[in-house]
Amino acid sequence: MTPPLLPYPALVRYCVKPGDAIFATLTPEKAHMLHMLLGLAGEVGELIDGYKKHLIYNKPLDRENLIEELGDIEFYLEGFRQGLNISRQETIARNQDKLNKRYAEGYSDIAAANRADKQPPTNHSMRQLSLFPERPDNLPVQQPPPNKNA
Repeated sequence: MTPPLLPYPALVRYCVKPGDAIFATLTPEKAHMLHMLLGLAGEVGELIDGYKKHLIYNKPLDRENLIEELGDIEFYLEGFRQGLNISRQETIARNQDKLNKRYAEGYSDIAAANRADKQPPTNHSMRQLSLFPERPDNLPVQQPPPNKNA
């Protein structure tokens, strides 16, 4: 169903999830995660602003301030990871795996665009992971289009 043609402010009111509906499902765990994400967003903004002063306004680089902001970012990232029971080591290992797949031959614009680490899993592995347990095996499987850049 297409939303009615409304002036933009009315369209936003029509499409937005009401705050009371969000609040009704807010748990202490979700509140913690929101706190960590809002803190992270604020600290990233402070880091950007600190570097912007050097980059745009040619002020001396305030290394101490940047270290402080990076530390605050680490704090909120760690709090967020803890809320998901994900360790920093697991995060870094997954990132290394991704980068090793994506840039197996080193950086190139083609490798960056192709994103080898994001190739869809085979249908067999999808069923093995129970992502589609309700899917009967006799249905046709739509294959992704061939990669034109390969």
